[in-house]
Amino acid sequence: MLARSSLGFGALACNTLLNRAEARGVLERHVTPRVRNIIFLFMEGGVSQVDSFDYKPMLEKHHGKDPRRAIGKLEKTQFESIGKVLKSPWTFRQRGQSGAWISDLFPHVAEMADELCVIKSMTSRFPEHTSANFFLHSGSGLQGRPSMGAWATYGLGSDNDNLPGYIVLNGGQIPSGGLDCFSNGFLPATARGSLLNAIGSPLANVTPNELHAHSQSLKRNLVSRLNRQPPVNSGALESAIANYELAARMQLAVPELMSLSGESAATRRFYGMEANYAHTRTYARQCLLARRLVERGVRFVELTIPMVDGYQRWDAHGNLVKNHGDNARAVDQPIAALLRDLRARGLLDETLVLWSGEFGRTPFAQGGAGRDHNEYGFSLWMAGGGVKPGFSYGETDPWGYKATTNRLEIHDLHATLLHLLGVDHRRFTHRFGGRDIRLTDVHGRVVRDLLT
Repeated sequence: MLARSSLGFGALACNTLLNRAEARGVLERHVTPRVRNIIFLFMEGGVSQVDSFDYKPMLEKHHGKDPRRAIGKLEKTQFESIGKVLKSPWTFRQRGQSGAWISDLFPHVAEMADELCVIKSMTSRFPEHTSANFFLHSGSGLQGRPSMGAWATYGLGSDNDNLPGYIVLNGGQIPSGGLDCFSNGFLPATARGSLLNAIGSPLANVTPNELHAHSQSLKRNLVSRLNRQPPVNSGALESAIANYELAARMQLAVPELMSLSGESAATRRFYGMEANYAHTRTYARQCLLARRLVERGVRFVELTIPMVDGYQRWDAHGNLVKNHGDNARAVDQPIAALLRDLRARGLLDETLVLWSGEFGRTPFAQGGAGRDHNEYGFSLWMAGGGVKPGFSYGETDPWGYKATTNRLEIHDLHATLLHLLGVDHRRFTHRFGGRDIRLTDVHGRVVRDLLT
């Protein structure tokens, strides 16, 4: 088995680039795939649905009133600091031919309304960031389960032999729960999300330390001696070798990927890389890199958010206007540019873009100027191959508080994403701890009303 890495680190990068077959997953697709890649725009912290994609005139009518009288029974919130009914400080308008109601919080994304498939009835099971982040990513609120990106990579591999199948473009904000949000869990280590920093050095040791071929030759000789030892039948060893080989190939692939010298000045401006706001420039680079990654066949690309005003995320417990305004300013133009660019290049039909946080926010204030966590109903959207453009699915109650019509769970989202990739979530399992485990556990259904 170790003979697979007998060429050593430096030579391996060249030889496997030429000779190694395409990295493949463990599955033959169960159904015809609608997309090849997924880009997940993770809006960590909890974007307020009633300030973005779920217009509720009732909040204007009852603004400033006691929510217990206006709305009725309220569930416990994380901080139990329940203020008055709070109308949105942003104006909602109908957008595009679809007439979708989208607020001025996202003026650029609003222009793309006819590309969006908006789900307004998503729910979570957890009101706290860490568990909700794990749940959104892995279908479990517990640490250590494989994320959806890991499942996709394990099942389908990558269309690029020189880059991981699951790449996380880090804008500076690692989510609550840490890197376990991108975990491979009990799946092979090759399925784990590989973190690339959008700003600064993309990852450690991407440039070889050896300055001379002689140094690489010494390492090759050492590996060759190790290879003469008896082989060991070990899945962990197999994954270690595969990661070693991939790391070597990445030393060639990553510098080319991260260099935007081949992108025109107009493209960089289009994404927002010359914006006045530094966080817009950061997220613009992330979105442009996401496009370059799917062009190169990376299966699952996830974007974290920039460090807007410290560790604030979208978690607007206090100043909603500043928190959401600053975060939206960072991501709005780059996201719209990504959608337009994918469409112009013919990539949107084979790529699914998913925009979501881990939960939403309450329609009443926390204290005076913020909103608390709300797992009972929130909005997300998808765009691209296989989903209906300019479409709205599900409803919350008149307050935007709880999902009422076509209520969906995270397991349903995961089942639908796998279906779009050509995978039947019920048949995609991995044996662990004496049982066959799947991303959707024993739950989930494909939401066919969303599909074209």
